[in-house]
Amino acid sequence: MECIITIELGTNAVRVYAFDLDGNIIGSLKGYCPTFHSEPDYSEQDADQIFITMLYVLKNLLNDVLHPRKYKVRCICFSSSMHSVLAVDKRGNPMGHAITWADNRANKEAAELKNSPLGKKIYSATGTPLHPMSPLTKIAWIKNNEKEKFKQVSKFLSLKAYILQQLTGEYVIDYSIASATGLLNIHKIKWETESLKFAGITAAMLPELVPVDTKVGKLNKAYQASLGLSADTKILVGSSDGCMAVLGDGVNEEGVATITVEDSGAVRVVSDKVMQDDKQRFFNYLLTENKYISGGPTNNGGVIFEWFTRQFGDFKNPFDLEHTMLELIQDASKVPAGSDGLIFLPYLLGERAPIWNANARGVFFGINIKHEKAHFVRAAIEGIIYELYSIGKTLEEHRSINSLSINGSFGTLPFFTQMVADIYNKPVRLRQNYHSVSYGAYLLSATEMGIYKSLDEAAKTVVLPDLATPDKQNNKMYLKYYKIFERLSTKLASEFADIAALQQQ
Repeated sequence: MECIITIELGTNAVRVYAFDLDGNIIGSLKGYCPTFHSEPDYSEQDADQIFITMLYVLKNLLNDVLHPRKYKVRCICFSSSMHSVLAVDKRGNPMGHAITWADNRANKEAAELKNSPLGKKIYSATGTPLHPMSPLTKIAWIKNNEKEKFKQVSKFLSLKAYILQQLTGEYVIDYSIASATGLLNIHKIKWETESLKFAGITAAMLPELVPVDTKVGKLNKAYQASLGLSADTKILVGSSDGCMAVLGDGVNEEGVATITVEDSGAVRVVSDKVMQDDKQRFFNYLLTENKYISGGPTNNGGVIFEWFTRQFGDFKNPFDLEHTMLELIQDASKVPAGSDGLIFLPYLLGERAPIWNANARGVFFGINIKHEKAHFVRAAIEGIIYELYSIGKTLEEHRSINSLSINGSFGTLPFFTQMVADIYNKPVRLRQNYHSVSYGAYLLSATEMGIYKSLDEAAKTVVLPDLATPDKQNNKMYLKYYKIFERLSTKLASEFADIAALQQQ
């Protein structure tokens, strides 16, 4: 029997799935990876810790599930979160931690570039909003603030590029991850000269650009022996997690949007055209040379509810985060829609779309003497979904959205899914017990292996059998509070800037 393994390098976890060639899950495991916040605007991860976690989880799945059942692994396909930057020296060794998408230290570089003619030119060429999330501004920050380190850097990698180099010895980056760096011209599919100049680097300091279905060399012999894999096991470079989630949900035509709620969140649409926006509010990332995934991201998805749970959850077991989250959700379900007038702005990590304000901070608004703990839990969840709704509402200025799908560990929790349907006032399709990012990686692998003729054909086979339908009364209530949420998000801009400046002293 043959199988396909998919490896997702997410922000808080490495998820490894095994599929048979028909797309049925044989087994899955995940391992958690911490993010370090040494300062309020800093978010970093240890690249070697992620690599070791990935190997540990992969080996356990092989030894516990696949090898005992005599499965032959035909292919291993990767996906990862976007916008990470890892500086390595000439020997390929990390020069400190990787800087993640949530890191806002490059706020000054991003703000200056965004307000310049050069910034508009770079956004038009790269499709990546000018924000401290982008590797372009992160590299510029290192150039400006860590000058001695910058001189010693041999290459700037994404976390996935580092993992692939460790496994195969090759430096490669797929079009999808590259298109989220602010360094790739998405129209010409080559590194953008103006971006390279701004960052102060050359193309030789970046990995080789390759399509998402590229086979990356061979697995190093040491890992072949350790993992019990053959030399002919294909290693596919894969794509970003966002593009894989769209593919895994079967979204391949206009009129459909997909929502992801993992640590971060996003609302995405697919098209063969770039979405132009004078206000630079949307990204345009590549799945393939002629397929654009456009939309808006939020920094503040499930990671905010996880933060809330760690601070205020009643832990029976210090390691049982998921159980404590479910208990809090049960409490929140007893509070009416709208949390009796308590509103939460979830901007603990600054915010991206649609306000693009790295200084934004979290706020509970409207607290009165009747509010209890359960109100705060529900308001926290509603604030996360209000933010996703604000992205979808802005997207509809450019594209019609007739239907929604949802994916991600948090998004597919029934309480979250129903709230999305109610706030959007649209039916939401999903598939329980599947991880869309991993299924997208399966579809990409199966297409590369010839099981499907094209990604379009593969996407059309996807069926999302579960449906959440909106509650009209809840929708009316939510929209009243959303109008206040929307106004607060922009009216507090000056106060956000002032408190962020004080927190950075």
